[in-house]
Amino acid sequence: MLILALETSTELGSCALWRDGEIIERLCPLGQSHSETLLPLIRQLLGEAGLKVSQLDAIAFGVGPGAFTGLRVACGIAQGLAVAANISLLPVTSLEAMAELTGAEQVLAVLDARMGEVYSGSYRRSAEGYILQGEIRVSSPADVPLPLSEGWLVCGNAPAAYPELRQRLAANGIAVQAGVLPTAAALARIAAPRAARGEGLDAALAVPLYIRDKVAKTVAERLSEGGRA
Repeated sequence: MLILALETSTELGSCALWRDGEIIERLCPLGQSHSETLLPLIRQLLGEAGLKVSQLDAIAFGVGPGAFTGLRVACGIAQGLAVAANISLLPVTSLEAMAELTGAEQVLAVLDARMGEVYSGSYRRSAEGYILQGEIRVSSPADVPLPLSEGWLVCGNAPAAYPELRQRLAANGIAVQAGVLPTAAALARIAAPRAARGEGLDAALAVPLYIRDKVAKTVAERLSEGGRA
């Protein structure tokens, strides 16, 4: 089984190759646009493995939520490669990838959505992988729904970005694994069993998962909150 995975939901862009359980991952250079660095990195990765895109069984991509531009990069490149090679796509959410990286049984993944908001999703581990509990949400740090039962781990960059959320977690005694961001290697591990089951999406149907429909606040909104035009 050969699966190429692409993840550019955050500043930590990466691509990975799953080959029968073994993973090779490459990270996009920091400080450079993913749109400029991801495709050359893919060529390098496949070249080192001695593979062509046409030999892949599927392509997994980070569908979101995350940075709007980044989501479009991963989705667009995955679509282009999949169409050319006539293979299917496997969308994986950034929050599920974050949960996968922790290895915990119960995970609340929280990702800085910018604009004073947080993407959040609760996951429980099962034999089939991490199962979303409820829905993925975008909300203010004060409104992020916290687990009511014990044994939960919170992961992601949102607590560091928003002191209010960090204080809420501390007050409730919830453990935090900071610095966790989605990676292509995590996507590949999630996508592999799905590909083995024959799951997949036609490239023409692939779209990013935005959650919200605004890229930035208007000048009036920023001023009303005490910001600058």
